[in-house]
Amino acid sequence: MSTQVLTSVPGNIWKVLVSIGDNVNKGDVLFIMEVMKSEVNHNAPISGTILEVHIHNDQEGVNPGTVAIVIE
Repeated sequence: MSTQVLTSVPGNIWKVLVSIGDNVNKGDVLFIMEVMKSEVNHNAPISGTILEVHIHNDQEGVNPGTVAIVIE
């Protein structure tokens, strides 16, 4: 079963740290958003393999609740 990682706040994607096929552990930082000049880390809620990446570096105007990454 796959798990979606959603953006938690409105802002810009600053850096995506994973690619499709990467193995991650629960708690690993997947991507960092820039929100009002602050960095907001988004961590893996589970251990698994990255199936999909729907965001990219320097992406602007991302809404909260956007599906960013899918882990299986």
